[in-house]
Amino acid sequence: MIRIFLTGYMGAGKTTLGKAFARKNNLSFIDLDWYLEGHFHKTVQELFVEYSETGFRELERNMLHEVAAFENVVISTGGGTPCFFDNMEFMNGCGQTVFLNVNPDVLFHRLRVAKQQRPILQGKKDQELILFITEALEKRAPFYTQAQYVFNADELENSKQIESSVLHLEKLLHFSF
Repeated sequence: MIRIFLTGYMGAGKTTLGKAFARKNNLSFIDLDWYLEGHFHKTVQELFVEYSETGFRELERNMLHEVAAFENVVISTGGGTPCFFDNMEFMNGCGQTVFLNVNPDVLFHRLRVAKQQRPILQGKKDQELILFITEALEKRAPFYTQAQYVFNADELENSKQIESSVLHLEKLLHFSF
């Protein structure tokens, strides 16, 4: 039974690396945000507005527990998922956890081009975005670093880097069939 949880900040590459890793190793892939959206037929942003952050985090925890019952799966969590309730402890108890650590400058460049898809970032000027990322990483570090493994995900910009990262992640997890 394989259950791998990928954690990290938005733009860290959880979905990109998770999908590639799952495909190569014949595992299912679940993006927790997509799972929530499919279950409630609303976007994460709409759920945030409707339920407030507190209510959203409860929904997220419930869905995390649901997907954690699946086997042979790679689960990409939301960027904030590890930071609430006992989510990190829970994930560590039922699978392998990997924190995708990314340099703030790399995150800035990734998120700068994706601002329109991320409502929380819209309207931020470059300096505001850098500060926002840096402060969020500092706040979340105590949770992210509880992961069993830390993986440098700075290089996920093209298919060659993604392929190489999949191989490195396999080695880190001592993963082989």
